Amino acid sequence: MIRVGAVSYLNTRPLVCGLQDRLRDELPGGGELLFDLPSRLADRLAASELDVALIPSIEYFRGRDYRVVSDVAIACRGPVWSVRLLSRVPVAEIRTLAMDEGSRTSQALARVLLWEQFRLRPETRPFPITAAAEEVDADALLMIGDRAMHPTTGVYREIWDLGDRWCRWSELPFVFAVWVARAGVDVEPLTPILEGARDEGLQKFEQIAEAEAGPLGLTTSDCVAYFARNLHFHLGPAERRGLELFRERAAALDLAPVAPVEGG
Repeated sequence: MIRVGAVSYLNTRPLVCGLQDRLRDELPGGGELLFDLPSRLADRLAASELDVALIPSIEYFRGRDYRVVSDVAIACRGPVWSVRLLSRVPVAEIRTLAMDEGSRTSQALARVLLWEQFRLRPETRPFPITAAAEEVDADALLMIGDRAMHPTTGVYREIWDLGDRWCRWSELPFVFAVWVARAGVDVEPLTPILEGARDEGLQKFEQIAEAEAGPLGLTTSDCVAYFARNLHFHLGPAERRGLELFRERAAALDLAPVAPVEGG
């Protein structure tokens, strides 16, 4: 039985629509679908507690002998809404940055953008999932996921949507997460299952939104707009170029290993 790990955020719901049933009915030997935070999924994949997982793209760079499975991704081609940097001082004056522990890709993205645009390398501090923004002592906070989608409390001098910032700066999409398999896992039968679940989810934005909006304090129309306008779920040629640029810039800051030379 293949163990498949998925992110527990709203942005993943269109990718896991009916996935557990597909793993049971279509995958030889069956499969188990498990949910966790992106960073924890990456740790569990590295520890061989999972066979395939939807992990932050920065963790794909850091993994050993990892393979991208399918053309499914969580990406954006403009504002993403759910990944924001909230600064209590002008961004150029940020000296301390509290990092949301949920996703290491967003952490690396914030650091890349602050360096590329302002040559800033602020001291980083933890921003626990259970902590409120007002409890954290830092010039700026990186907030991701469902909690980043609610109206902010507190006074901020600048608020960045990091998806929008990346796309404007790079003129390429940004890829937050991809399905990745560890070495030795036969993924050939899994690829059409993951793509089929994604394609089914793309046809069910309204139904998914109706089920998810209330518990998150959002409206159904908010959720539908988030799926349709803020997110992109295909790993196409432009997304792959954006992924490689992110790897290059992250490696320059020692946040990821340098890509291996082809044929090396």
